Amino acid sequence: MKKKLVGALSGAALLLALTGCSSDDSNDKLDAWAKTVCDQASAQTKKINDANTAITKVDKNGKPADVKAADSAAFQQISEAYKSLADIVSKAGPPPTDNGEVQHKDTVADLNKASAAYASVKIKVDGLDTSDQGKFADGLTAASAEADTANKTAETALNTLRKGEVGKAMADQPGCKTGASPSAT
Repeated sequence: MKKKLVGALSGAALLLALTGCSSDDSNDKLDAWAKTVCDQASAQTKKINDANTAITKVDKNGKPADVKAADSAAFQQISEAYKSLADIVSKAGPPPTDNGEVQHKDTVADLNKASAAYASVKIKVDGLDTSDQGKFADGLTAASAEADTANKTAETALNTLRKGEVGKAMADQPGCKTGASPSAT
């Protein structure tokens, strides 16, 4: 169960490390837009990676209270990181491409949904009773399922941002190449 939760968080962090084909250097405006987003996004990627690491430090045999505290803090941090990513993309404005307006709107909306979903998971984890290990484990399993859903929303947002010319331009930016976390096993 813990592996599934960490896997969801790792997937979110890994998706932030945007990679792809080289962009066409002739589109200076798009490259500048991508640089603006990627330079700021790397700090949020680090926050997600750090949250993932914090969860992995509390192993599956950890005390329920320790697991609860680590998970709660991690989900809060991830929620804040996705909110910040939404703000970064929002402030950058639509990328200068044919479909930039739609891509921008959809990405910001999904990043905000991911942030809200992780905030909801945090609230659920905060409400878990650690005095009964069985009930706690069941509650954590339910929270893990919600985290998986939140992660899928984040994946959708990032996949939207990585489409076409925008994705190619972002793939060349150092801020979007860093921050990959090791995969959870």
